[in-house]
Amino acid sequence: MQIATDRTQASTAIPTDLGAIFVSMELSRSIWLITSLLPGSGEKLSKHVVRAWDIAGLLARFTQLQAKAQARTGRSFPIIVIQEAGLDGFWIHRVLRKEGIKSHVVDPASIATSRRRRRAKTDRIDGEALVRALLAYKRGEPRVCAMVRVPTPEEEDRRRICRERKVLIADRIRHANRIKGLLFARGVTGYQPLRRDRRERLEKLMTGDGRPLPMHLKVQIGRELDRLELLLEQIRAVEAERDALLAAETTAMPAPAAMLLDIKGIGPEFAAILWSEGLFRHFSNRREVAAYAGLAPTPWQSGSVDREQGVSKAGNPRLRTTLIQLAWLWLRNQPESALAQWYQQRVRFNDGRLKKSMVVALARKLLGRAVEICHRRCRHRGRVDESRLTLYPAVIPILRT
Repeated sequence: MQIATDRTQASTAIPTDLGAIFVSMELSRSIWLITSLLPGSGEKLSKHVVRAWDIAGLLARFTQLQAKAQARTGRSFPIIVIQEAGLDGFWIHRVLRKEGIKSHVVDPASIATSRRRRRAKTDRIDGEALVRALLAYKRGEPRVCAMVRVPTPEEEDRRRICRERKVLIADRIRHANRIKGLLFARGVTGYQPLRRDRRERLEKLMTGDGRPLPMHLKVQIGRELDRLELLLEQIRAVEAERDALLAAETTAMPAPAAMLLDIKGIGPEFAAILWSEGLFRHFSNRREVAAYAGLAPTPWQSGSVDREQGVSKAGNPRLRTTLIQLAWLWLRNQPESALAQWYQQRVRFNDGRLKKSMVVALARKLLGRAVEICHRRCRHRGRVDESRLTLYPAVIPILRT
């Protein structure tokens, strides 16, 4: 009997003495599924449902788990929680941290899944997978998952300005295109809804067959212009708020965004996006810098097959889009710079081909140089905010090459 017991314990895949209570949370609009693994319970996972938004019920469940583990083992264990990054944001993570609970937010796309043709997916299966990923992460297994770097409430709120402007610009384009489409169906071309004399020109428009615009069509376009003018006013307000934030940072501390404004080819919008979406982060090496922007290469190699699939596009899409746009503008505004000369040499080496691929490589280099410039100028002025610039010293020696 003793031999059989030892054999059972030796074949256990998960150690029974974990030193902590591992909990995963599957969040939805109606319920939260809590999957837990207690010390001394072997590989048995318990599941419990808590009503969504019920923080008191969630904390009560954690208290029950601790009491059960203490009654089973006679010891008190901390709770470690994992949840996926999603629509709920980070407020639950902050509540748990405030209560003294170790919490992790994981990128769900980084967790390995089965590659079978039909993969079963339920909240129960996902909850168990999260617990296994958390166990492997705490054991120190490399690349088992990617934990999200949770921004502070101030950093998260600062992003709102640039992101709201992007939404407003998209709405402005949609309304302008709708007006042009309505007029094009009547044979009218060349009307620009964004010009200041848009209403005066609307009154003078004639259809393609020489008639005035129909009454209901003109009224509809007038309402579209009302919405468009409201959007233009909101865009101006957001841009004024962005400029005020940059000016405040310039006078108080030489922030990365304020320093980037001194570079030819970088305006307030690019500087604000680079700062709020990328430069506030802590990076350990150049690979993390490129991966966060989604500009890291993705090779496909197996045996004799070796090809490149392009950039991963797994990082911040706003930062990646801005860097690609900045790369094209850099070639126009800084043609004599070292990076622009490097781009031209590589394009000539490829007989004028692969221009777009080389622009992506230029964008990756520009991100590294932006980090280097901010670090160098802060050191030169002798006013370094260590809370903001802790990412630079580890990156600069690598990026200078």
